Amino acid sequence: MSDGSTTLRDARRIVVKVGSSLVTDDGRGLDEAAIGEWARQLAALARAGREVIMVSSGAIAEGMKRLGWATRPHQIHELQAAAAVGQMGLAQMYETKLREHGLRSAQVLLTHADLADRERYLNARSTLLTLLSLHVVPVINENDTVVNDEIKFGDNDTLGALVANLVEADALVILTDQRGLFSADPRKEPGATFVHKGRAGDPALEAMAGGAGSGLGRGGMITKILAAKRAAGSGASTVIAWGREPDCLLRLAQGEALGTLLVAPTQKNQARKQWIADHLQLRGAVTVDEGAALKLRTEGKSLLPIGMTAVEGDFSRGDVIAIRDPHGAEIARGLANYASAEARLLCRKPSAVIGRLLGYVAEPEMVHRTNLVVTR
Repeated sequence: MSDGSTTLRDARRIVVKVGSSLVTDDGRGLDEAAIGEWARQLAALARAGREVIMVSSGAIAEGMKRLGWATRPHQIHELQAAAAVGQMGLAQMYETKLREHGLRSAQVLLTHADLADRERYLNARSTLLTLLSLHVVPVINENDTVVNDEIKFGDNDTLGALVANLVEADALVILTDQRGLFSADPRKEPGATFVHKGRAGDPALEAMAGGAGSGLGRGGMITKILAAKRAAGSGASTVIAWGREPDCLLRLAQGEALGTLLVAPTQKNQARKQWIADHLQLRGAVTVDEGAALKLRTEGKSLLPIGMTAVEGDFSRGDVIAIRDPHGAEIARGLANYASAEARLLCRKPSAVIGRLLGYVAEPEMVHRTNLVVTR
């Protein structure tokens, strides 16, 4: 495990999650000044060459304020109505503040189901990576207007971790109304000590955390600890810090120790590649010519359709498939960008004709190099 001293300083792609109590100033309405401060810091990070994604709670809380509701409702349809009303103001505020600092933004609404289905997962990933390549800041929230049990049981700490996994972020920053993690609840245990650093996934951290979140949100410190554990699965380390700390994001990016740092046990690329390499259920395979095999083995290139000579099995977009050389030996495996029926049509074809053959273009590659691991 890294010592964590350069985790945020070296991070190029960062997911920032902010909670309802911060975004809405404890329910008094959208905190324009706070959102403006985060936008200013995001703009500075973007100018420094960082890629940033904002995961923001606050739609339901803002909707409650606009509707004049003092307490969070329990009925699903009322929660959905509050989310629909509040999302308008939330998106408008982020767009306005980011634009003031020269940044373009995009609203992206996701549900956990979007990230559980492999094809929708890849579609969401492609959209977010495209936005980042266009220097647009995605502002993500859970699509609370259409989900049901996710509103009751879900939380945006988990969503932040899932987004970090989705885009292979280097770091997840969870901004909250607490300084970070304590060894026990400091309100009940005067001797509680502050946890400056730990290992994401350490069971001892879960024992320390606990308790419900504020009356506005659904999370608590335990959801943040579990989110860090989830983010570590793709190699992203997590910082839990006080969202009103002056220049919090900029200071973290400079390597300053703020909040609680939970370091991922494995590096980002190592974690992703290991998951692909260890995949037991291969849905199919493609055979490639000698030229493609050589490029995969020695140059770490993506697999293009023109290098494929045959397709085996019945697989869908997003499935893990084997890549075989002309002699039938597996040389690599990776995530397919096209289903088997489409792949058969693409064999020996240049990427430029994919749109004409299929009627759409998902990706120019059959398997992108970031989703491919050489096995021999």
